Amino acid sequence: MNKQLTNAIDTPGMLLDIDKLENNIKDIVDFSNEYNVAYRPHIKTHKSINIAKKQIEAGAIGITVATVGEAEIMSEGGIKDILIAFPVAIKEKLDRIEKLLNQSKITVAVDSISQANILNDYFKHHDHILNVWIKVNSGLNRAGVEPNHEVKDLANVIKDSFYLSLEGIFTHAGHSYAAQSETEIKQIAQKEAEVVLESVKICESIGIDIPNRSIGSTPTFKIAGKIAGITEIRPGNAVFFDMIQVGLEVASIENCALTVISSVGSIQNNRIVIDAGSKTLNLDKGAHGKESVIGHGYIKEYPHLIIDRLSEEHGIITTDTNNNLQITEKLTIIPNHACTVVNLFDNYLIHRKGELIDVWKIDARGRVK
Repeated sequence: MNKQLTNAIDTPGMLLDIDKLENNIKDIVDFSNEYNVAYRPHIKTHKSINIAKKQIEAGAIGITVATVGEAEIMSEGGIKDILIAFPVAIKEKLDRIEKLLNQSKITVAVDSISQANILNDYFKHHDHILNVWIKVNSGLNRAGVEPNHEVKDLANVIKDSFYLSLEGIFTHAGHSYAAQSETEIKQIAQKEAEVVLESVKICESIGIDIPNRSIGSTPTFKIAGKIAGITEIRPGNAVFFDMIQVGLEVASIENCALTVISSVGSIQNNRIVIDAGSKTLNLDKGAHGKESVIGHGYIKEYPHLIIDRLSEEHGIITTDTNNNLQITEKLTIIPNHACTVVNLFDNYLIHRKGELIDVWKIDARGRVK
């Protein structure tokens, strides 16, 4: 990292290399064009209207969000096609979705007959038909019906629901983040696509056409996205990458666009203390575990040093020598998990070739409901 740039930043701060960001977006778009699949990025990684617009301008057809709050922010920011990937059912959220339908196309994940009935009952009292996609389980064992009679029964209920329109089937192979080898990633990706396509086949057997067949997951999208019949990819983390993706050998250190700048605050006999703790770097090593992730971030200037403990405002590096570090020295850290770190900051510090060029608000930060 350029010393002049880091010296001008109060710490801890979060930097975004715009060249790497744009290269990562271009790489995904080039893949989607080559294999004729649509690109619908998950914005829970970046939570930024500016970045979402960059993705749309580059060729994305719309976005994926995790929460209604994220959908509201993105719709207000001008994004017109939004998939809410969580099976929403409570009235408070449906009231908000109903308002969004006046300005954006909103699609909601469905994974139970009970939820489908709730949605249909709600929207029959409003002047909208809601687009829905069925979520199927491909091994993560989170939300999602099984690709058997469960998807058939749910599809039939939606078909008979006048106020719901079934337009797609999707899954998320998030367990790929815990894969131990390239072979395992390929196996997970293969199943990810097969589960969606088998579910489509079941629906077609009862006369229901499914135009959208969508897969996600940064580790798997370049494998599952090549399989005939898949029409859409939804990678999120691939816009930035992080040490989990490096550990999976999905990305290199040089691909990582997001970094945290921290200052050395204390040097003791056997430890160095920096001002990036759990409220900056997060304790997260990935929701699904990844043994290749060592410590709480990768220090670019001193790769051999390990941030092995975090308290709220302190990061502790245990070492037998101070490595000639000085108090106030600034360190550039690639986070373990970019998505959770972004949600801890208010702004991106945008830089290009060693020059700070802009500050972007993290628009949907904290929009967890």
